[in-house]
Amino acid sequence: MFGRKRVKPIDLKTLDQLKPLLAEGKPVLIDFWQVGCRNCKIMDGIVSELAEEYGGSAHVVKVDLGRVANAKDSFQVKATPTFLLFGRPSLPTAKKKAKRQPAPAPERAQQGPVVKWRASGLVRKDVMTRALENSGAVRVGGD
Repeated sequence: MFGRKRVKPIDLKTLDQLKPLLAEGKPVLIDFWQVGCRNCKIMDGIVSELAEEYGGSAHVVKVDLGRVANAKDSFQVKATPTFLLFGRPSLPTAKKKAKRQPAPAPERAQQGPVVKWRASGLVRKDVMTRALENSGAVRVGGD
């Protein structure tokens, strides 16, 4: 009961800190927020719960738009809070292929994480949970 350390969201100071997290291959949920945003404060508790519940299988990251230079423009954030979920690109399945397609170009085969889900404003926890689990995250704690 007291032995488990509580996992908290990662508080980014620069966008460069995001690169190694994305390179790990785990889903990365980013919460773009700003000071004075009422909806950001409401969502903060849910984001913290998600960090604790999916801590081992996904990264939950908070980005303060007032402190992290270029975050707003780099991710085209128009309102706060905005949530982005990055994951690995899905591989095409055999059922979806109607005709034979050429082999993927080497740069596509090595493609990095892609945005799997995006939302702004107040988002229900079950919607965020479903997005994380659809991207490969597994609940590791919490109830």
